[in-house]
Amino acid sequence: MTMATSEPLRTAEPKLLRSFRLAAWLGWQIESNWADPFLFAVYSIIKPLSSAAILVVMYSIITQADFQAPIFAYIYLGNAFYIYVGQVMTGISWAVIDDREHYKTLKYVYLAPIDYPAYLLGRGVARFLIGSFSVGITILFGVLFLNLRIDLAEVNWPLFLFSLLVGVFMLAMMGLLLAGVLLLLAHHMWGLGEAVAGALYLFTGAIFPLEVLPSFLRPVGYILPVTYWLELVRRSLVGQVAQAFPTLAGYTNLQLVGILLALTAVMSVLAVVVFRWCEGRARERGLIDVVTNY
Repeated sequence: MTMATSEPLRTAEPKLLRSFRLAAWLGWQIESNWADPFLFAVYSIIKPLSSAAILVVMYSIITQADFQAPIFAYIYLGNAFYIYVGQVMTGISWAVIDDREHYKTLKYVYLAPIDYPAYLLGRGVARFLIGSFSVGITILFGVLFLNLRIDLAEVNWPLFLFSLLVGVFMLAMMGLLLAGVLLLLAHHMWGLGEAVAGALYLFTGAIFPLEVLPSFLRPVGYILPVTYWLELVRRSLVGQVAQAFPTLAGYTNLQLVGILLALTAVMSVLAVVVFRWCEGRARERGLIDVVTNY
């Protein structure tokens, strides 16, 4: 192989990695550079605790502060790990709005020699790191002050780490799908990510078992991979407490892992296909650099 033919191979291979790495660095600069480190740290702590406090207050009023009940761990952990949905899925899709509307650089990003889907996924890295910090703070607060019982010696760490990684990848693919849709929306797209996250909050059993929903709405939750991800995370941390609830009690951990992997694979294929189609349509219609000036 000559030098002329080997050079394209050598430069094309790391394109995805280079796009991802530089976008991750850019995303962190954007997310963390709006304030000094101390103020940013305080904000990162107060925001998730404020969200959890709202849920805790409502729960304590309804149950007369019965934090010993198994349902509290079910609700609290579901709410804590749902932070990833807002940070990862919504964060990746929001990068389209941020670049097109705020910084007005989306057309320049497309002109750069990068892979745009890898760029979007890289932009989500900062949101993932911030989300991980928020999840950790929320769980620690529950353990220290709300009698949330998590025995580290009994945690199923392999299941937890595997479920967390698969779940974050699944949420990233959902974010990529939303990003493709946002490329086609020139108006009224500001709340799309939050609207989808809010719908998932209701239909995935984040804070209550799906049996609470009307019977005709429950199938929606059963086809969403987030439902099985949250169940696996709960089971890995609190074991039998999570399995005591009826939604997925009839499934073993292995069965849930299989379902989660299958739905994640389907979501990944769907995300890539939808994103490429939407991207092509956006190019044809000249929507790449269209701004609303809102």
